[in-house]
Amino acid sequence: MDLNPFELMKNMKGLQENMQKMQENLPKITATGSAGAGMVDITINGKFVVTEVKIAQEIVDPEDIGTLQVLIASAFNDASNKIQEKIKSESIKYAGPLGSLIPQV
Repeated sequence: MDLNPFELMKNMKGLQENMQKMQENLPKITATGSAGAGMVDITINGKFVVTEVKIAQEIVDPEDIGTLQVLIASAFNDASNKIQEKIKSESIKYAGPLGSLIPQV
């Protein structure tokens, strides 16, 4: 794909505006990670802020606190991976014709 540097500069303002819109939408983008077949769910937003934690009552046992901690970590990591994928997808969408230049991770 040949890119004209002058066209790139011309489109830079639009790209900056689109990136600003994406930043504003980050709190609205959410993903829920799950662990232990749904026993623990954690929801985070696009700013990686946990917005909700759900723990099934049947797993809250003082003797199993270590297991609970592992499940919570696993659920958070699952949500984190999902939100990163959604952010990458949104970034490509807002980049418009330059989206093909964003490295795929």
